This record gives sequence, structure tokens and C-alpha cells, in this order.
Amino acid sequence: MRFIEKYFEGVLWGSRYMVLGAVVSSMLLSGLLFLITVADVVGLLVHAPDYFGISGEAQKAARADIVAHTVGAIDGFLLATILLIFALGLYELFISDIDEAKKSGQSSKVLVINSLDDLKSKLAKVILMILVVTFFEISLSMSFDGPLDLVYFSVGILLVSLALYFGSKSSH
Repeated sequence: MRFIEKYFEGVLWGSRYMVLGAVVSSMLLSGLLFLITVADVVGLLVHAPDYFGISGEAQKAARADIVAHTVGAIDGFLLATILLIFALGLYELFISDIDEAKKSGQSSKVLVINSLDDLKSKLAKVILMILVVTFFEISLSMSFDGPLDLVYFSVGILLVSLALYFGSKSSH
């Protein structure tokens, strides 16, 4: 009976390596998102000089488009960062500490993950930032038809502010 228990525990302990699928997939998606977002930024920079050749309403529309694309780029980089933090966190929790990070002397405390709660907390903060950026992006294209729209928008800003306040408060 002891042999079966020992064998089963070995298989059970080895099953943690299944997490490598999530680690590798998250890293690949993160890299892909970084590349896509960098390509979007390069495209924006290539077309940015066109802004100076127009005027009036066309310039106003181009400005709104540039700001929206910039906010979208921030959103893309944040999402790629979430995937990278997720991959590193899963690896450290289930597989092994990242020895290269410890040896480099440049490893930051940001990526030190000691428990699932640490990982969830770090991910929640970045997700909150994505939501703030998304709220800002949507607010750029909003049109206010009446005073009630302004009240709703103000309440939205208040809620985002409270989320940021309580999110930063929980880390101290």
C-alpha cells in the first residue's frame, strides 16, 4: 500500500508541470500583443504628420483619432503586461523560482509572487488600470445630449476614482 501512495504522490506532484501549457501560452500571447501594439504605434507615428496638413473639423477628428489610438495602445500594452505577469507568476508558484531574475540584481519586487493571492492582487491592479484606460477611451467619443448625461459621466468618474483610491489603499 505504501508503494501505491508513494507512486500516486509522485504523479500528483509531477502534474504541476501541466501549468507549463498556461505559462507558454500566456507568454506567446503577451509577445503577440506587444508586437501588434508596437505595429499599431508605428502606424500611428507614420500617419501623425498628416495631422499638420489639415485644419478645422478634419484636424479635430484626426486629433480625436490619434488620442483614441494612443489610449488603445496603452490598453494593448497593459493587457500584454497582464499576460506576462500571469505567466511569470504561475511559473514561480508551480514550477520553480526564476533563478535568472534573482541573479540579475535588477529583478524588481513587482514580479515576486509568493502565493496565488499575490498573483491575483497584482493582476487585479493591472486589470483596474485597463478598465480606467477603457473608460477614458470611451469618454473621448461620448456626446452629451443633456444634463443627465453629464451627471452619469460624473458618477462614472467618481466610481473610477473610488476604485483607484481603494485599489491603492489595499497595497499599503
